[in-house]
Amino acid sequence: MTLRPEPPARTLLVTLTGRDRPGLTAQLFAALSDYDVEVLDVEQVTVRGRLVLAVLLDDPSDEVALRRSLSELGSKLDVDVEVTAGHGDHRRPPGRAHITVLGFPLHPGAIGALADTVAAAGANIDRIVRLASYPVTSIELEVSGADPDRLKASVAAVALTEGVDVAVQPSGLIRRAKRLVVMDVDSTLVQGEVIEMLAEHAGVLDQVAAVTARAMAGELDFAESLRERVRLLAGLPASAVADVRAAVRLAPGARTLIRTLKRLDYRCAIVSGGFTQITDQLALELGIDYAAANTLEIVDGVLTGRVVGPVLDRAGKADALARFAAAEGIPLSQTVAVGDGANDLDMIAAAGLGIAFNAKPVVRSAADTAVNVPYLDAILYLLGISRDDIEAADAADGSPTP
Repeated sequence: MTLRPEPPARTLLVTLTGRDRPGLTAQLFAALSDYDVEVLDVEQVTVRGRLVLAVLLDDPSDEVALRRSLSELGSKLDVDVEVTAGHGDHRRPPGRAHITVLGFPLHPGAIGALADTVAAAGANIDRIVRLASYPVTSIELEVSGADPDRLKASVAAVALTEGVDVAVQPSGLIRRAKRLVVMDVDSTLVQGEVIEMLAEHAGVLDQVAAVTARAMAGELDFAESLRERVRLLAGLPASAVADVRAAVRLAPGARTLIRTLKRLDYRCAIVSGGFTQITDQLALELGIDYAAANTLEIVDGVLTGRVVGPVLDRAGKADALARFAAAEGIPLSQTVAVGDGANDLDMIAAAGLGIAFNAKPVVRSAADTAVNVPYLDAILYLLGISRDDIEAADAADGSPTP
């Protein structure tokens, strides 16, 4: 004999909407406590003083009395209370993902296009929350019912068309388990390129730029191009290096990013095709845990035009990422790599989350996601950290908030 499956149990959905004020949630649940019902699910959201509170209940023994009580409560509190009968608990389907959107500004068309893409993938948007309203707007969509990798490919076209940054990450523990963030330095952690600042002091900026252009055209690899550019700096006094170090400016949001990550017990690292004479001081100033870069040879207070030891190139950056992770006992799946140039491609590919920050097109296409706003702390939103949380932590310990 074939047994028929049990039909889904009957349930009630209670939805309260109205002007938010203290005590509404408490009064709703106080009214429900008079009845023999079980709470199966609760969702609440407040937007500009308007409250939407939804409570899913199992089938009450006296539904008529419960409905009457809730109607009276709505009149008393001047809110709308709707009771809808249905069947079953709300079980979210498998294939859950978080979609983080950054807009500068964020237009309705971008959200609509993303919603269409999610629907076309057969997925459902379970929840939308705001992570930040300035200096960029960031929202996060919790989605169920779609493969995150396939969804990522679909939303990439939307991001390009709508001019927003979009990251798709699988939900669950793996998203919350990131523990090491490794960043490039030039044009990522700091504004501009240090070697060009040194070249300007040496009066060879045009020649250095010409070598850089040859490297970009594929005529030289990074190690060759670096050595050739450093040779042009021969004879520059070491005092010029100190002047450049003093002139280096952090990217907007860099201090906030690192301060917040350190509060959350992340490990932070920098890897650079630039020079330890700059990066070591940055690491010390910002409290960065690990740093790797090239070292300019200085003899008798003058640059010799050579670097000391092997050049830290594209493969070297990926090796540094792996080395730092191993030192902390962190698997690569729990690392984040941030960079802007082709020299960062290997470490971006190796990390659990690779982020292209205001990057060249080849890097944007290879990374898991791209951030194209000038604020480095926007990376925090990709990790699910809200602006409110950042500012609350700053206020608690007296840190300046930009």
